[in-house]
Amino acid sequence: MPDARQLRRAVRGLIPQPLRQRLYDWSPSRRRRWRRAPGLEAVPGEAVAVTFDDGPDPEGTPPVLEALAASGAVATFFVLGRHVRERPELARRIEAEGHEIALHGMEHRRHDTLSAAEAERELTSGVEAIEAATGRRPAWYRPPFGASSPTLAAVCGQLGLRLAYWSAWGQDWEESPPQRIAALVERDLAPGAIVLLHDSARYAQRERATATAGAIAPIAAAARARGLDLVSLSAAAGDGG
Repeated sequence: MPDARQLRRAVRGLIPQPLRQRLYDWSPSRRRRWRRAPGLEAVPGEAVAVTFDDGPDPEGTPPVLEALAASGAVATFFVLGRHVRERPELARRIEAEGHEIALHGMEHRRHDTLSAAEAERELTSGVEAIEAATGRRPAWYRPPFGASSPTLAAVCGQLGLRLAYWSAWGQDWEESPPQRIAALVERDLAPGAIVLLHDSARYAQRERATATAGAIAPIAAAARARGLDLVSLSAAAGDGG
């Protein structure tokens, strides 16, 4: 008997990949939510902010860190508090290697449907998990699926978190080779871009996250060819980090 994840994958498999790509890009509901809860969609200047969601993950995060080091790139990791509690040493490794840790929530679920009290508990728990592991408070928050709401935006303001979205992505939740992930990112690789990738496959349609690590070198090469540095979100936004 197939599980829910296998069923979702089978249904999506009925839609040709080029059409799925266009539907992901179009997504009027996402854009509507972003208008109602504005956040950072681009950064000033000539740099590109590289970000990863859903970790830290013992299978996906280490190869991503190794690829970033080999490419001379710095990134921001939007982590889940539950995973940080499971792997605090991996969260500390991310910071020790010069990268930034930001909040993706405590659990990977829809945050835009939470009440104000629920959202405050969700985000506060995630912040506390990060602080316990690293001794530092995150500056940024990105909701799972990019699904935000005015309620979430208000809670972010109360907690001193800045809401961040993206302007380029590799659609790497799908089972895709590194070349396709890199090609999708390169479409929108321009000054001020915020790139969304994933260092975990736990919530994806793919089995492993290693293809994302393989896409980092070609993305970095394309950025260098365009005179762009790959940096953390805070560095690109002029906040240090």
